[in-house]
Amino acid sequence: MSVKGTRPLAEIYERAQVAILEPCSFEEAEADEGWKQAMVEEIKMSQKSQTWELVERPTNRKIIGVKWVYRAKQNADGSLNKLKGRLVVKGFSQRYGLDYMETFAPVAKLDTIRLLVALAAQK
Repeated sequence: MSVKGTRPLAEIYERAQVAILEPCSFEEAEADEGWKQAMVEEIKMSQKSQTWELVERPTNRKIIGVKWVYRAKQNADGSLNKLKGRLVVKGFSQRYGLDYMETFAPVAKLDTIRLLVALAAQK
């Protein structure tokens, strides 16, 4: 007799054997076709949304490096949903006052959005 909300031990072991290994380096990801496709999709999305622009390398400035971060997205049942590659900037290498003077994140607070919607509805 099983207790409500529990699973058989065999099912737990079966799920534990289906671990998806995420690559730790670009070289590991490049060797797998699924991860290569995930990186291509990330580059396409960056180009589509115009989030970056290729420029000449400055001679008098320090270059900030980039790194690929890999995640295997899973469904609620534990099955693979998709492989996700994200290209991120190594911002930790910057120093305030030397590499940048101010920070800016274009994020609106929920209260601000509510105020704008209320004003628009009133007008």
